[in-house]
Amino acid sequence: MNLRQPGTPAPHDFQANHATARSLLASITPALTVIASLVGLYLLWHVAATVWPSRAFPTPHQVWTVLVKDTVNGELPYNLAITLARVVAAFVLAMAIGSAVGILLGMYRRADRFFNAWVILFLNIPALVIIVLAYIWFGLNEVAAIGAVAVNKIPTVVVTMREGARALDPRFGEMASVYRFSTLDRLRHVLLPQLQPYFAAAARSGIALIWKIVLVVELLGRSNGVGFQIHLYFQLFDVAAILAYTLAFVAVMLLIELLLVQPFERYATRWRRRPA
Repeated sequence: MNLRQPGTPAPHDFQANHATARSLLASITPALTVIASLVGLYLLWHVAATVWPSRAFPTPHQVWTVLVKDTVNGELPYNLAITLARVVAAFVLAMAIGSAVGILLGMYRRADRFFNAWVILFLNIPALVIIVLAYIWFGLNEVAAIGAVAVNKIPTVVVTMREGARALDPRFGEMASVYRFSTLDRLRHVLLPQLQPYFAAAARSGIALIWKIVLVVELLGRSNGVGFQIHLYFQLFDVAAILAYTLAFVAVMLLIELLLVQPFERYATRWRRRPA
């Protein structure tokens, strides 16, 4: 006999609605956490700048005013685009050369033993030294700027990809030999899937490192870009403008991470088993 009142939801309806609400809450919790964290940082900055008023410590409103002004007059978008172009060029160059060298060293031990000292040497040369030498040897031009940034990043890519090549499972190579895979099939279905996590790690650390070095390169020897603007505003002691350009560029790099790097990583590793 059914004693449930007409129009009263069944128990399984409550359970389904509760599960849906929990799923929705779980999906938006990370975003809410990030928003709450940024709001907390904004409030802390605002209170500190208000309690300690100084030209060296502008309020968020002052930084926002500079950001809007330079965006409207086109100064910020222009310099931001120039810096991003240098970042992309240096990133592609470093990842291409570093990945190829790293894979070769990981697969051929004799070559690794011979060139290991070279890798250690370039890993420990300060970035500033490479930048200065590049400008002295090749002049104050784009080739020297992008090349200096790439040379600073290539050794770290080599080390990461070398470890990936060393970790390759030989059973997959044997299987490819049994089924007579072509060179292209070996690359697509055997080599790249196993190296993808190492490539993703090298790419993520590469983006974080390269854009910082690009700013130094622009500060020392270029006449445009975010680094040049920061150097210019440093001479004018305009901290609000320095923070405006810095935050704008960091925001762009975060968008690249969230909209390009992470989705690509999820797509590339879609075949891997996920934890329950």
